[in-house]
Amino acid sequence: MSMRKVGNTAVSVDGTGPAVALVHGMGLNQDMWQGMLPALAARFAVIRYDLLGHGESTAPPTPCTLGDLVAQLETLLAALDIDHAAIVGFSLGGTLAQAFAVDHPERTRAIAVLNSAYRRDVAQRDAMLERLRLSEAAGPAATVDAALERWFTSEFAQGRPDVLDQVRRWMLANDPADYATLYRVLAEGYAAPVADGRILADAIGDIACPALILTGEEDRNSTPDMTHDMAAAIPGATAAVVPGLRHMGLAEQPDRFTDILIPFLDRALAS
Repeated sequence: MSMRKVGNTAVSVDGTGPAVALVHGMGLNQDMWQGMLPALAARFAVIRYDLLGHGESTAPPTPCTLGDLVAQLETLLAALDIDHAAIVGFSLGGTLAQAFAVDHPERTRAIAVLNSAYRRDVAQRDAMLERLRLSEAAGPAATVDAALERWFTSEFAQGRPDVLDQVRRWMLANDPADYATLYRVLAEGYAAPVADGRILADAIGDIACPALILTGEEDRNSTPDMTHDMAAAIPGATAAVVPGLRHMGLAEQPDRFTDILIPFLDRALAS
């Protein structure tokens, strides 16, 4: 289905079956899921949308909070007449998926958190705050090349420069002011408050739906240790690590992610 605007949000819906909402990462847009879409749309009604300040969606409020992004998804699902969905989020989208499950448990059938950071240590927080400083000073152009180096393996970068060029174009298309506003949401991460006032890191222990936490073995942003610790904090959650891949492994080898994600969704959405 072609993309359309629903309120302030650009959205596409493909396939039929149980609803699965895909939430992209910082600086990207709904097209980042294109490698995984055929396999998912063969089994589910897949909702892809652009976060505020990304793609064709409207600008975020200033300041913007994680709660504003949760509200965007809740409003979108209501406008699409979807009572509940599985929420699959990448990076910032994975943080949002958990916040959505905390704030709207009745609307969340399952969550899958892909390549998302959790409780950064001091060095990781310092690196994130430096990237925030650069983003506030110069927008996405200040960090995009370093990001691509972290996100893709060197072999893939050499063999598929077209993919890296596409991601670079997506990043550079962002309005610098909106990008900086949203990068602060990413940097805040698990210190962000949820609806009841707790920080997200303390609230995810209340998530009761099925949860999959997945990352790449060589992801320096969202490490395997973070993935296992996050899964341990969410009752009954499953952790999985894909060998040899970095932050955007789902674009590099999408089948290796759908091979784990689809069986999880089949089980979670069976009832």
